Amino acid sequence: MRVALVTETYPPEVNGVAMTLGRMVDGLRRRGHAVHLVRPRQNDDESPILNDDFAETLVRGLPIPRYEGLRFGLPARDALVKAWRHATPDIVHVATEGPLGWSAINAARALGLPVSSGFHTNFDAYSRHYGFGWLRRPIAAYLRGLHNRTDATLVPTRGLSRELAAQGYRKLAVVSRGVDTWLFNPERRNEALRASWGAGPDDLVATYVGRLAPEKNLHLVLAAFAAIRAARPDARLVFVGEGPLLKPLSARHPEHIFAGLRRGADLAEHYASADLFLFPSLTETFGNVTAEALASGLGVVAYDCAAAADLIEDGLNGRLASPGDAAAFASAAAALAGERAELAQIRAIAAPSVAHLDWESIHDAFAAAIARTVATHKRRQHAENALVAALD
Repeated sequence: MRVALVTETYPPEVNGVAMTLGRMVDGLRRRGHAVHLVRPRQNDDESPILNDDFAETLVRGLPIPRYEGLRFGLPARDALVKAWRHATPDIVHVATEGPLGWSAINAARALGLPVSSGFHTNFDAYSRHYGFGWLRRPIAAYLRGLHNRTDATLVPTRGLSRELAAQGYRKLAVVSRGVDTWLFNPERRNEALRASWGAGPDDLVATYVGRLAPEKNLHLVLAAFAAIRAARPDARLVFVGEGPLLKPLSARHPEHIFAGLRRGADLAEHYASADLFLFPSLTETFGNVTAEALASGLGVVAYDCAAAADLIEDGLNGRLASPGDAAAFASAAAALAGERAELAQIRAIAAPSVAHLDWESIHDAFAAAIARTVATHKRRQHAENALVAALD
């Protein structure tokens, strides 16, 4: 197939959506498919890549307010119609829902092309954390309308599929996300790194990995760690990541370690060198960090939603709290930290419990999902053409 993939974020930008899409593109190309990537230009002197199986169209973009380092693409319907008339894709996959994504759906519909979409970000849930909560309903309506204009919407978890169906989303299909178990694994543990945090071999290190931003519910990381310290006075807390809350948090809490942005093997070492992973976010569609923490052999404490709801069995390979119950989350974290034998058992099971999330199987599922969308579109077109011929 020739797949046109439209996104407002892509590597080397650092976020879960960009990482996932970069891997998906690589997976499609390894399976013999050609990819036409449409994305905003990330810097002024950037030139598009043009290869036999991979070509880029770079469009104008503007910075996303209060989301440093990311841009949203401006509408490009006419340019996309022209490009896709010249080299017609078998399917257009719209991965993000900004103005660029909306215009790509318009272009695909104008040309009669099948179009699928991916639900990667709960923008309506983000709204209340960035000062425009009054727009939550209009944003939710916009997202539903955009996705329902496509032939299929791919979502990462069964729970999210049920939630969106109840909100009126149609034509949903579940395609999970993967985790690189070669990169993220318990063998990356580094005692020298732990020592730099002031932690000995038997001390407890709790960590949070991800964007340091209002929507991540970081005040609960701090509250849960305060409860942990009551049970384990030796405990250390490490934040890994960047974002608008980095400076204020590090200024208010110099007693904690702020490791900044980490990538690759360095990131994997930071995961595996901790013991407990605290992830109280309620805005995730999946949460790649949950899978990465499990693969790294950490005791994960999370709310029973997004990836955690699919990947964690409470008390077996992690601990879950009912979504929004902050007291239960902090209590679960403190209890797990205080029970050394239980924590050791959960950590031993964590990595094997996500071994099935091999990226190659996820790539197969993604390619199969868009192939089914193409086939369904062709059958519907054939039926419509047959009906028109019969009426004539």
